[in-house]
Amino acid sequence: MTAAARPSLAGLAARYDLVIVGGGITGAGILHEAAATGARVLLVEQNDFASGTSCASSKLVHGGLRYLKDKQWRLTLESVRERNRLLHSRAGLVERQPFLMPVYRGTSPGRGTLRLGLAIYDLMGGSWRSRSLSAQQALALEPGLRSEGLEGAVAYDDARTDDARLVLRLIFEAQAAGAQALNYVRVGEVLKDAGGRVRGVALRDMVNGDSREIEAGLVINAAGAWSTALPGDPGGAPALRPLRGSHLVFPLERFPVGRAVSWLHCRDRRPVFVYPWEGVALYGTTDLDHGDADPGRAGMSAEEARYLMEGLAHQFPALGLKLEDAICCYSGVRPIVAGGKDDPSAESRESASWERPGWIGITGGKLTTFRVTARQVLALAAKQLPQLAPRAAAPPPAQQPDRLAARYGAEGAAWISGSAWAADRERVPGTPYLWGELRLAARREAVVHLADLLLRRTRIGLLLPKGGAALLDPIAAICREELGWDDGRLAMERSRYVDLWRRRHAVTP
Repeated sequence: MTAAARPSLAGLAARYDLVIVGGGITGAGILHEAAATGARVLLVEQNDFASGTSCASSKLVHGGLRYLKDKQWRLTLESVRERNRLLHSRAGLVERQPFLMPVYRGTSPGRGTLRLGLAIYDLMGGSWRSRSLSAQQALALEPGLRSEGLEGAVAYDDARTDDARLVLRLIFEAQAAGAQALNYVRVGEVLKDAGGRVRGVALRDMVNGDSREIEAGLVINAAGAWSTALPGDPGGAPALRPLRGSHLVFPLERFPVGRAVSWLHCRDRRPVFVYPWEGVALYGTTDLDHGDADPGRAGMSAEEARYLMEGLAHQFPALGLKLEDAICCYSGVRPIVAGGKDDPSAESRESASWERPGWIGITGGKLTTFRVTARQVLALAAKQLPQLAPRAAAPPPAQQPDRLAARYGAEGAAWISGSAWAADRERVPGTPYLWGELRLAARREAVVHLADLLLRRTRIGLLLPKGGAALLDPIAAICREELGWDDGRLAMERSRYVDLWRRRHAVTP
């Protein structure tokens, strides 16, 4: 799909078997699975694809080792199996991430308890990858660790990804299979027939102002933290407890970790972690009630910043890290089903669904288990519309761990590698990206705003000081060539992006 050919509401069919509301990982997963059924499927997202929770996660594809402590055996087993599947089928986008967890004298859990938990974790994953380390071995791997009282460590493996790019791959692959997806299209009303059955949606294009009603055999609400805000919602949703998670991003030169380090925060014994991601050190996370505040404007509070820095000072005292050392911060809101727990971190990460005639809602869940959630939703949908029954799950096809192919598909990778612009094969300074990745995204990936290109199609806005402000001139040149933006549009987009980055991502000491 080229930017010039961004679908219009006028170009949509009058009726779809399935309309999905929400372009995060849950909606994208449902779209991807539904496209394989041969049904006529449409996804709409009120902002950009992956612009909410799914671009602001911890970017870990993991089994949830901490869930074992709460005896959530099924969730952990399901997560470990899906992690392994993604490592196989999305190699190059989902990559193995070694973890180290230091153990200190007089603290709990001890090394024996951790080894037992990891043995169960390995057993679930079908391979023995964890091991025990001495204090000397742990410090040799991560010299910045607090050495006082260090008894040793345990080492194990999980995985990491680029969360936004994973969402985009699912959506674009579904489009290639015949599905349709539109960003910046809002549901203005959930439509019902005389008997109260949901029959479709009234849509409004936020780019050009066009409006249109679309009929649907079934509507799925996968809007996450926004799932209770759709006009005309038929009801039935469980009570949500929106939880905010905030992260800090540091230069690797200032925070030189070679693997993920996970530890229990000195204040409340919550697990926190830091790991190398896309050439930076990503550190998080908090877990606080977001309340009724707009989930689209989530930002790191001063208290969250203090909490995170307190955890760093305790675990990595020799580094002398200060808040102003951070490149940026980001925050997202998790759509957790309220379970009445006093501690937000004790709330279950299980998904929950609800249904009405012509309507299914889904919320909660984890990034790692998006495929399982999607298939469960479609199995429920098939009770109302049999053609939506998920196809038999095939073994995941192996993918070569090629970064470009994993992110853009074989055709996209070949286009970048063979670009007529020699500069497209050069690396964007300070990032793992090639200039050709920005050009391809601008040309083919429904970019509407500069923030789409720098915060989701690529993650340059999280990797470079001031969101990559020093590179906005050459980036603007690509947008001029590929998107046709004139001087006025470029100035507007630059101002909009800089303001957004300052509000959402700037770290204020």
